[in-house]
Amino acid sequence: MVKAVAVLNGSEGVKGTVNFTQEGDGPTTVTGSLCGLKPGLHGFHVHALGDTTNGCMSTGPHFNPAAKEHGSPEDENRHAGDLGNVNVGDDGTVSFTIVDKQIPLTGPNSVVGRAVVVHSDPDDLGKGGHELSKSTGNAGGRLACGVIGLQA
Repeated sequence: MVKAVAVLNGSEGVKGTVNFTQEGDGPTTVTGSLCGLKPGLHGFHVHALGDTTNGCMSTGPHFNPAAKEHGSPEDENRHAGDLGNVNVGDDGTVSFTIVDKQIPLTGPNSVVGRAVVVHSDPDDLGKGGHELSKSTGNAGGRLACGVIGLQA
């Protein structure tokens, strides 16, 4: 069992913790809780770089080792880092579990050392028809981020 964690912080009081676990070559389970968000859907992605020197802007594009178009977590054609949306309740908080086979914690496409980002707007999952749909899901600004690090 491999475990990792990202502690997210943002400029507008958005924060949270996201845990990753993977058993062998199986899928990675992502569990998290976030607070300080407006109610509704927010894009949730793994970005390519674990660089937060310029806040969330320096985390680069979505993690995309196979050079595919943006899509939903269920799509075959998607960035590995496309984890869809989290649905925030009226109290500004969300707890979630995502199981995904494209974000391993070991090997050449490991997400360890990369960043998790929560966005200001819903991810249209590549189906919105907007010019950014096929690259970012038109998910808007980056509200909070954190680097994924291994846990003991």
